[in-house]
Parts: sequence; C-alpha cells; structure tokens
Amino acid sequence: MKQLHDHLAEAIKDPDPIRVGDHLICLRFETMKVYSALGAVRHLLETGAVRPGDTLIDSSSGIYAHALALACHRYGMKCHIVGSTTVDRTLKIQLEILGATIEQVPSSNNLQLDQNLRVRRIGEILRENPTFHWMQQYHDDIHYLGYGAIADLVDELVPAGPLCLVGGVGTGASTGAIAAYLRDRGRDVNLVGVQPFGSITFGAGHTQDPEMIIAGIGSSIEFRNVRHELYDRLHWVSFDYAMSAAVDLLRTSGVFAGLSAGAAYLSALWEHNCDSSRTHVFLAADTGTRYVESAFSRYAEARPMATMRPREIDSLEELAVPWSAMSWDRRESAWAERREFPSATPSH
Repeated sequence: MKQLHDHLAEAIKDPDPIRVGDHLICLRFETMKVYSALGAVRHLLETGAVRPGDTLIDSSSGIYAHALALACHRYGMKCHIVGSTTVDRTLKIQLEILGATIEQVPSSNNLQLDQNLRVRRIGEILRENPTFHWMQQYHDDIHYLGYGAIADLVDELVPAGPLCLVGGVGTGASTGAIAAYLRDRGRDVNLVGVQPFGSITFGAGHTQDPEMIIAGIGSSIEFRNVRHELYDRLHWVSFDYAMSAAVDLLRTSGVFAGLSAGAAYLSALWEHNCDSSRTHVFLAADTGTRYVESAFSRYAEARPMATMRPREIDSLEELAVPWSAMSWDRRESAWAERREFPSATPSH
C-alpha cells in the first residue's frame, strides 16, 4: 500500500529500481540528494546547530540545490543557493517558488574556475551574513547520515551474495556512504566510483574534457568528505561517452537520466562483463531534463555501446580521454588532507 506523505521531499526521495540487464539494476532517482539534505537538516535542528527560520546556504550544480530547497521548505528554513549555469530555468523557477534565493556564477567550461568562483562567492556572503549556516556538502560528513536508508533498500532488493555499487563519486556522501553502510551490514560490496576528467578527487587534475563538464560528480577543489579508502575501482568518463551511454540507457530501457547516470551505466556494464558473479547496481542520481539541450538533443552523435571500451591504466600518469579505468584497491589518498571519519554512521 502506498504511504501518505506529509511533504513532497519524503515522497520523491525513494528511487525506482529497474532491471536493465542480467544482474544489472538501475536505481533511478528524481533527485538523489534529498536523502542527504533531509538527513543533514534534520540533524542540525535536532542538535540545535540551527533553528527554524535560519538561512542555510551552499553551492550546487543543480541536484543538491533542489534537494536543499525541498528540505528547507519541509523544515521551515530559508535557503540560498550559489549555483552553476547548469541550474536551468525550469529548476530555477521551482527553487524560487519554494522560497529559495539563487544566484549563478558566470558561465565557464572550466571545472576549476566554475567551482572556485562558487566557493569564493559563498565566502563573501558569509562575511556579509555571519548568521547563515553553510551546509558544506563538499566537506561535512553530516551528509552521510541520510544514505543509510538507501543501503537498507539495496540490502532488501538485492539477494544475498556479492554486489557491486557503481556511481558518481561526487562529494563522497552518496556512493561512498551507501557502500559503507552496506559493508557495516555485512554485505560483500565492491565500490566503483565514476569521475569526470579534470577532477582532482582521485588525481585527474592534469586532464581535461574537451567537451562540457559533467556536473556534480567531481571537482577541481578538494572534497574533504570523500573517503578514498572505500573505493575498489575508478572510471574517468568523458562527456562524449557519458552522453552516448545516457542515450542508450533511454533507448533500451526507457530510463531518462542525467550524464552521471550515463557514465555510471557505461562503467557498470564494463564491470559486469569483467565480473558477472556480482549483481551490479548503478545510480541514476537525477532525471535527464537539464541535459536535453546540451546532451540529448545530440543523440544522433551517440556512439554505439560496443565501440566504447576503457583504457585500463596502472598509474594516474596514464589517464587519457575519453575513458580510463583503474583499480584503486581501497587505498587512502596520498594528496588529500588527512581527516578522521566515522566508520559508516557519522558521530554527530
């Protein structure tokens, strides 16, 4: 029986699990980071770190902006978003009607410039408004809290046995959090992270995608809540290949999802071909709506799936567009700031 919800945020957070192949499952979200935002805002209120009516602020390329605006609406908070240009008119109008205020940094196809500009602007706003609370989705492990529920869902959905979770690394509090919670539940989980070229998170800062940025799954600034030691494998996927896979996912399964989903789908198919003993679950974090003009309208250019295969590398110096893959083997980052993290459940 369908549950009656008190707010849209609670209603839309659960994903649609869709079988798209033999032992290959897509978790298709309308906006995945609602889990993260709801869990974080609820915890901040419960602990007294913020009060109803306070203003929460953060940077976003789109998914988190919608999630935070919904969470603020749900709990009676004010919301301010410093957004990238991938926050399109449809989403911007929704945010404004929900009561959020939004400003967008100048357009840039450079990952580093785009994200640095947004973070710099947040610093300026906080100096002008010291009572605002910065959510720090890129750094605060409070964002792990909401993803235990997805781990429960996957644990129930996927029969006992080894599984592989594939999805964008992003801020760390999605694929990393889900895998950590599943491992705490005793599941045998391989974690495969997907990154764009140009992201420093796993050492690809010296590379660049000649096409547009795949928003939200990597960064040219350090994301301190990424726990590198959770990841078994990494895939770096270009816009061209992610777009081609997203088109194929829509064409073959009907799933209309974003570029990060296309990259995850492509990577999951490859990993499944390499190890069919595991059930592979990949994340489609949002719909494809904001990529209609920049990606899906170019569907005639999509490459056949069979023509795409990764360059398997042993060192980061070998990274090359359009698609590279590497065994990470759960090792810590040698360059990121050392920081203590909780096992799976943050100790807030």
